[in-house]
Amino acid sequence: MNIFFDLAKQKNIGIIVRVPLASGLLSGKYNSETTFAANDHRTFNRNGEAFDKGETFSGIDYQKGLEAVRILKDYFQDTNLALLAIKWVLMFDAVSCVIPGASNPSQVQSNLKSADIQTISEKDMAFIKSVYEQYIKADVHQVW
Repeated sequence: MNIFFDLAKQKNIGIIVRVPLASGLLSGKYNSETTFAANDHRTFNRNGEAFDKGETFSGIDYQKGLEAVRILKDYFQDTNLALLAIKWVLMFDAVSCVIPGASNPSQVQSNLKSADIQTISEKDMAFIKSVYEQYIKADVHQVW
């Protein structure tokens, strides 16, 4: 990722990050009992049946993603994970903007609060990276 970001900066190309909340997975509001409507891509596209599976939960198995989110929620107990995810993306100076998506005006207002979060500490970044390494990397890193 850093090579891509460095090259984009060298060439003065902006990076727009979309779906930073992994189709809502990083909102922390879903669990193993959650069901989605039949016409929701989180139901019909979990394995890429309709389009690139990276569009649904960022290509991560739903149950594995839930486990990673649970660990993040335990660590960042009093932090809104959605805002933390947006802040994390915006900490990369090569990123021009982020498109988190929203279903209603209150989610848009909430997403804007990510600007108020202080820079994520090196310790917290290391923890996030360890969760990525353990739960996510093997499933998605090779497609970058």
